[in-house]
Amino acid sequence: MRSAAPPPPYPPPLAGEGREGATGSMTASSPMAFISGNAPSETLGDQRTDSPIDTPAGCPLGIICGAGTVPFAVADAVEQRGRPVVLFALCGWADATAVKAYAHHWVALGQLGRLFRLARKECCRDIVLVGGLVRPSIRQLRLDWGALKRLPAIIRSFRGGDDHLLSGIGQLFESAGFHLVGAHEVAPEITAPVGALGRLEPKAAVEDDISQGFALLAAISAFDVGQAAVIAGRRVLAIEAAEGTDAMLDRVISMREAGRIAHAPGIGVLVKAPKRRQDRRFDLPSIGPDTVTRAARAGLAGIAIVAGATIVAQPQRLVGAADRAGLFVVGRPDPEKLA
Repeated sequence: MRSAAPPPPYPPPLAGEGREGATGSMTASSPMAFISGNAPSETLGDQRTDSPIDTPAGCPLGIICGAGTVPFAVADAVEQRGRPVVLFALCGWADATAVKAYAHHWVALGQLGRLFRLARKECCRDIVLVGGLVRPSIRQLRLDWGALKRLPAIIRSFRGGDDHLLSGIGQLFESAGFHLVGAHEVAPEITAPVGALGRLEPKAAVEDDISQGFALLAAISAFDVGQAAVIAGRRVLAIEAAEGTDAMLDRVISMREAGRIAHAPGIGVLVKAPKRRQDRRFDLPSIGPDTVTRAARAGLAGIAIVAGATIVAQPQRLVGAADRAGLFVVGRPDPEKLA
């Protein structure tokens, strides 16, 4: 368990800085201290009009913790504001070493009864679901009695895409008296700002690809598929489906290596956006250093995302990787807020 010492600030440090051995620890005093070059100098708080949601004083935030560093970035950002957190770490997914730094409990997928009981015991009314997780089949769930009592609703949730599934799970939590909130609501500084995240801005030649990518993702939102696409020279090279963004980029890399992409390296863009009218409490798009590395190997010019609605994991490393590879990473205004 973490001691009573004040938590470190956001964002996470470069390798060798900050709290030793704690994945997702934070040290820089400004949320945008890692941004360099011609990027805006404002902090994320300066660029956004949103702010963390109001919560009862002293009530811990429950964080259902999947894979990756983002759950710990959320935890640190929330603790920095003086609110305690309790992690409900998913067995087989959450980083067991990093979890030890926080108040936590381990739960298996399907243990709804145990999760609800522990959350009530910890007085966690507000719950956030965050972190990587591969969609399981119902047979892979370790259903306890609390889940078995809700089995018809669970089965209905599985009959559809990921957004349908997550919304259904959210309804189970709310019917049990919990309040589900989005990671971007309790820790808006973990999301991308408007503008370039590094030294490079997109050139005029790639703007058509960015626009087409966002339009494509908006058009397919009704089918509850992926949140990413790769466009080059106004040609659609790939659309994300169940495989995820990394595997989609690996397909583009394979096509380039096989000579199936005529464009020279440095043309094309990865575009990521939430689905239209998506319940944004769940499964916001995210990017991290590995996304940048794969985009570079795919020969793309850069990455375009929706500001305030895309989580940026390990932002310092992401910006460093993009600048070294000569890729732009840019946040564009949220069309649903502009509407």
